[in-house]
Amino acid sequence: MDNKKEMAQHSCAESQNFWLWLGALVVGTVLGMLGVGWIDSVTNFVATIYTRLFQFVAIPTIALAVTTTLARFGTQKDTGRIFRHTLTYTLLTTVAAAAVGMLLYRFIAPDNLPLDAIQGDTGIDSVKQELGDASYMDYIIGIVPDNVLRPLVEGNVLSLLLIAVAVGIALARMPETDSKRTLMNGLNGLQNLVSTLIHWLIDILPIGIVAFAAQLSAEITAGTVVTSIGKYVAVILGGNLLQFCVVLPLFLMARGLNPIRVARAMTPAVLMALFTKSSAATLPVTIQSAEERLGVDSRVARFVLPICTTINMNGCAAFIFVTSLFVMQNGGVEITWGTMIMWLFISVVAAIGNAGVPMGCYFLTLSLMSGVGAPIAIMGIILPVFTVLDMIETAENVWSDSCVAAMTDRDIRNASPRQA
Repeated sequence: MDNKKEMAQHSCAESQNFWLWLGALVVGTVLGMLGVGWIDSVTNFVATIYTRLFQFVAIPTIALAVTTTLARFGTQKDTGRIFRHTLTYTLLTTVAAAAVGMLLYRFIAPDNLPLDAIQGDTGIDSVKQELGDASYMDYIIGIVPDNVLRPLVEGNVLSLLLIAVAVGIALARMPETDSKRTLMNGLNGLQNLVSTLIHWLIDILPIGIVAFAAQLSAEITAGTVVTSIGKYVAVILGGNLLQFCVVLPLFLMARGLNPIRVARAMTPAVLMALFTKSSAATLPVTIQSAEERLGVDSRVARFVLPICTTINMNGCAAFIFVTSLFVMQNGGVEITWGTMIMWLFISVVAAIGNAGVPMGCYFLTLSLMSGVGAPIAIMGIILPVFTVLDMIETAENVWSDSCVAAMTDRDIRNASPRQA
């Protein structure tokens, strides 16, 4: 009876939170549409502070989650099984996202842009300055850390993941000594501390949602989102919508999971991703929601989700694929089925190597297009609409991460009795 009462109370609390978040979304949207200067300033300030706070806890969350999980389970058979399931689901969902984009691109068939639009002032020069002269290979090389502090200072998620994996496996292989136990106790204590900070941030999530929603609403009302490339935007948004609402739920149903239940449990993480445009910054909320709301085993959540944050990029793969085709098409390249299939796999590989940070997909696509000599001035035309696209893609990435974690957890639980 006590368990049923606790479950009922938990379900009631989840329902209340859902409506609270939805109400905050509506309030924020209305505030942004008012166009009042001081309101916009306040909401921008709150949104910036809120994003910085989550970025602050994101780095230690990734490092501690992966390190402590591998330190405890790194030498066990389940760890290899968890990683294989994670990698399999990541590849399947990412290829599916790019394939959906391919089919929509063929069906909607975006038109070429006017020549004067491509040759005009698109604002791409400032973006190229931020990108610099680095190639995609330079980006990959930069992932390998050359000292311990650089990934922490620069917030390089992939570098940090490499260090965390190495340290976690090393701890798992160390003999059980007082020194190791002391070190593990310290890491566990730090993890509990970060968890407490995350709980506080989640408690005030409605305030952040109001600020983020107002910020986005103000941008749209001011005309930041343009419609001059409507078919291209329709392909991106349509692909994300199909992946989010149809493809990923089908994956869950195939593994015997209820998509609605998983979605309700992961709502805080998806909303956070939507507004921060960073799956890495959202990771603390994603782990917390998976463990406490969805009931995913902590060793699965704390191992799978940090990995997914860095390699499971459904939305990014679709963006790289569709945008690359669109840019090359405007450069005179004939878009055949062979071209699309080749770039489907290029997009998947590129997305896996992308860090979960704002505009990461944009810079990767720009780098790829520079490498093939495509008219990258078009990337400047895309830039004004990228804010909204980036939000939706990041939300899809985190939703996909959640699905991968849920499916992996189900597989491991189902396999455990047989292994025993």
